[in-house]
Amino acid sequence: MMGVVLAGLGILAIIVFLVALFIAGLFMYLGAKLAGIEKASIGKGMLAVLAGSILGVIVGFIFGMIPILGMILGPLMAFIAYVWVVKAIFSTGWLKAFIATILAIVIEIVTFFLLGALLGAGLWALAF
Repeated sequence: MMGVVLAGLGILAIIVFLVALFIAGLFMYLGAKLAGIEKASIGKGMLAVLAGSILGVIVGFIFGMIPILGMILGPLMAFIAYVWVVKAIFSTGWLKAFIATILAIVIEIVTFFLLGALLGAGLWALAF
């Protein structure tokens, strides 16, 4: 019985991961399109998010280990590594990759803020 529950949780975790990856890829795709990257697709956006996150964590960890400067260099180098992955996957220049990454972040923040506001307003309306 416990094995079935664990298998179900594992399958659920995989589904949640794939949905989150799709949503993040969609934000990256929108950022790339708004940045003027012609060959943008949701698949490339998903790949950029996945590979950029993995490389960013590794690079951020390595540079974060440097005494004193690590707190600044770690996040900075992680971001540069992430932008490099976007540049490589979308076959574009540094500027468009940077703009696409920033736009993806802004779109994500605005979307979650609006969803939070709508959900909060809906819950507030239900409370009264």
